[in-house]
Amino acid sequence: MMNEERRTFIKKTGLGVLACLGAASGLMTLIPETSLEKTVLPAWDEVTLPGNIRLGMLIDTRKCKKDCHLCITACHHAHNVPDFSHSKDKVTWIEKSTYKKVFPTASHQLQNKEITERSYLSLCNHCAESPCTRVCPTGATFQRWDGIVAIDYHRCIGCRVCMAACPYGSISFNWQDPRTAIHEPTTAYPTREQGVVEKCNFCSDRLVKNQLPACVEACPENVMTFGDLNDPRSDIRILLESNETVQRKPELGTKPSLFYII
Repeated sequence: MMNEERRTFIKKTGLGVLACLGAASGLMTLIPETSLEKTVLPAWDEVTLPGNIRLGMLIDTRKCKKDCHLCITACHHAHNVPDFSHSKDKVTWIEKSTYKKVFPTASHQLQNKEITERSYLSLCNHCAESPCTRVCPTGATFQRWDGIVAIDYHRCIGCRVCMAACPYGSISFNWQDPRTAIHEPTTAYPTREQGVVEKCNFCSDRLVKNQLPACVEACPENVMTFGDLNDPRSDIRILLESNETVQRKPELGTKPSLFYII
């Protein structure tokens, strides 16, 4: 017969398992429905089947005006990106930087001065081989069916391992409560909390509404082209095949979904 000590141990262990299952169930209720992305085909690509889509962006730097920041303003407003005055608390989804900073591994020897003096847009590259998704211990940073690298803010524990893994510096961390630094909040996108990471999501929240990314829509010069990299009929593929393009740190093998015409 089973002795009393073993019976007590099994009883306690069983209760522990039930408690864990209950906690896990409670955790799932905290995850918003939007984080469990549904397979909805964008209106601009009705033929390509889910699983074969890889969304990407092409930036024509020749058209981008140095003093224009409309795309940045539109993006940050649409997603309630906080604007902290101190640089160490800076949170950004898209920004402009120098040629040397955006393309640090490209050759800078005897480069055309007009090229080196331009401002270059930088944002998440939504890499096909994304290092940030591989190291995230909770699965908060994950790759969607359409290639977008997204973040579930409810699962993020603030360990910042994804930031260390990203070779492009495209992920920001909320050192302070971001809600205190949002000047014109919008109800179209949820605000985040202190202690979580965030970054560009290729406007996945707008795509399900059949809208283009906010930055693309706001640009008056048509600097950015967005679409399915796997569709040979898409505008982005046609431009990629007819122009010489570069990527950021391609030697790392991350296969960025962001391309530049220099």
